Amino acid sequence: MKSAVIVFPASNCDRDMAVALEKITGQAPQMVWHQESELPDVDLVALPGGFSYGDYLRCGAMAARSHIMKAIVDHGNQGKYVFGVCNGFQVLTETGLLPGALMRNRNLKFICKDVTLKVENNDSVFTRQYQHGQLINIPIAHHDGNYFADADTLKRLEDNNQIAVRYVDHNGEATKAANPNGSQHNIAGILNKKGNVLGMMPHPERLIEDALGGTDGRGFFESLMHSLN
Repeated sequence: MKSAVIVFPASNCDRDMAVALEKITGQAPQMVWHQESELPDVDLVALPGGFSYGDYLRCGAMAARSHIMKAIVDHGNQGKYVFGVCNGFQVLTETGLLPGALMRNRNLKFICKDVTLKVENNDSVFTRQYQHGQLINIPIAHHDGNYFADADTLKRLEDNNQIAVRYVDHNGEATKAANPNGSQHNIAGILNKKGNVLGMMPHPERLIEDALGGTDGRGFFESLMHSLN
């Protein structure tokens, strides 16, 4: 599986993403600077977490207008695979590759902790190594992770099975207490309608081996590897 990781000014999870991709797929991704205008020949483009452009204007808004983003939008619109984590998810909503927006957390504070997620859709190239309804623990680290969309968009996401993962409690219930940031419908990650673009706020790349505290994040990368090889 050939992949690329996009590097923006103030990205701080690009190396984490690259390490995860290389460790699990066996192939080092190409690191692509945001000022490039073309993508290399790859199967997957990953947009990592961080604070692109210092989070000025809105999180992800300036990065979404970087030179490389036109090629990434074309890549996604052609049915090729795009994976955005945290700031990467914010960038994907700003480009329109994914619907909705990421707003300030409900408590207006930065949150860094482990959360429980429920896998709502295990029939995508990103999630096939998980069981439907499986509970996994993945860390979050964000200030603007509060997913918002209008009522019609939320209905489409539910009806089309586009919600990939949802914040839940240890019993698998999507309660208000289990929702760390106020996201509507406890949404932690969504797919586009074609299923080739995934954006999620939690960081699976930070939990891929026991030395890091667990392996619950491996399934996203293993799903990609098995689906695209």
